[in-house]
Amino acid sequence: MTSDRRLPLPVVVTTLLLSLLAASLVLLLRAAHGTAFLAGYAGAWAVFAAAAVALRRVPGRHVVPLVLAGAVAVTATGLVAAPRTSTDSYRYAWDGRVQASGVSPYDHAPADPALAGLRDDWLFPGAAVCGRDGAGLAPLGDGRCTRINRPAVHTIYPPVAEGWFLLVHALSPDGVRHKGLQVGSAVLALAVSGLLLGFLRRRGDPRQAALWAWCPAVPVEAVDNAHVDVLAVLLSVGALALVARRRRVRGGVLLGLAVAAKLLPAVLLPGALSGVRRARTVAAVALTAAATVALTYLPYVFLSDASVLGYLSGYAREEGYDDAGAGGRYALLRLVLPDAWALPAALLGVAAVSAWVWWRGDPERPWQGALSTTSTTFLLLTPGYSWYALLLVALVALDGRWEWLGVAVAGAAAYLAGPVIGTVGVTAAYGAAGGVVCGMWWTRRRKVGGSGGGGGAPGRRSTATRTRADAEERAPATGRTGAPERTERSGAPAGRRPDQ
Repeated sequence: MTSDRRLPLPVVVTTLLLSLLAASLVLLLRAAHGTAFLAGYAGAWAVFAAAAVALRRVPGRHVVPLVLAGAVAVTATGLVAAPRTSTDSYRYAWDGRVQASGVSPYDHAPADPALAGLRDDWLFPGAAVCGRDGAGLAPLGDGRCTRINRPAVHTIYPPVAEGWFLLVHALSPDGVRHKGLQVGSAVLALAVSGLLLGFLRRRGDPRQAALWAWCPAVPVEAVDNAHVDVLAVLLSVGALALVARRRRVRGGVLLGLAVAAKLLPAVLLPGALSGVRRARTVAAVALTAAATVALTYLPYVFLSDASVLGYLSGYAREEGYDDAGAGGRYALLRLVLPDAWALPAALLGVAAVSAWVWWRGDPERPWQGALSTTSTTFLLLTPGYSWYALLLVALVALDGRWEWLGVAVAGAAAYLAGPVIGTVGVTAAYGAAGGVVCGMWWTRRRKVGGSGGGGGAPGRRSTATRTRADAEERAPATGRTGAPERTERSGAPAGRRPDQ
């Protein structure tokens, strides 16, 4: 009697959808332009959603191999073309080259004649190329141009990011151009997928890892455009995983490194402190993270003549974060408030959510509070750059609340379709994303209430979890008790459903 070795139908369907997703991403990155790119990217997100839904019916023994295979296939599509929608990686390559020459990247702008000896025909094409392809190049005023955006200003990137640029430059063969950064970013993106899978196999559902591993934003923004955000994402996921395992000092170190890679992960701190009220435990995360950031900046402070903050303040002004009337920021708040009130209201909103997460969050699920603070920040600030949402996508994969991916889609609409749909369209995109989140929150709240469970608000702890947290606060300095270890092995906190 022979056994039936045919693959289950859900596995076949999911595999076909992943093949379609990979093929659509290759066509998108190699051939699509203008409105065709927008349509193709939207289509890729639709196929991704279908594949994620199909994965729910895949038998457990096939999940991890399928997620890994899909991660490799989807991530690899980002290597098929030069950067398509962003020129940031050209600045990365330049900063790496400048550091390798022994010069601080914070001391000179790319247009500075003092660094003319480091220029090549790739980053600084001659007059013939500038005249033929001037739309994507910035003029330097001497007949040459550069692929680097904002060539007249100093770099904005923090020290861990600068260290990454130097490492990639040192490991890349001569003439590799953009490929070194893309390959390095692909390795980081796959590392995030592996870390999510490994952690979720112990503490959740490994299917959730597909929300990062198969997401179209990963090959487009993390790999093709090689945004350094993927490095910050890897460090952030590691930090939250360590904090959840009571390794708070180590988690604080990784969180500090994440902040020193992109600054944005600073919004994760309230989540990392979810439900923690003991001063010593708070310091283990917060002070360690702050000290790590300071220590990473210190070598550049000694080596640099100029400010290591670079163009940070100028960037904030340019993007309209200091004056809501100057840009498309705070779009949802400006629907109901005067422009002058938008920034204070956004700060107050973020502070209120952060305080709630810190005081009432679940210490065994710090990513839940981190997702709440990060996504709230996005909805209040309505950023115009889609790659910022890579951090949010990873948090969604950790937590499982898929509805927050709508905020990432809204960011992509703001960046890619902003010139077409205008400010009204961008506001509508973020508004729709917020509406979906509120609708799902209300649905989950009613479902939990109807089943007799307690509470449904994101970040709220069950009675059992609060009891364990209080026991930890009373425990010796090691902060270890028997109950959290049993909870970790069981896969989910007691008294809480896995999808909450």
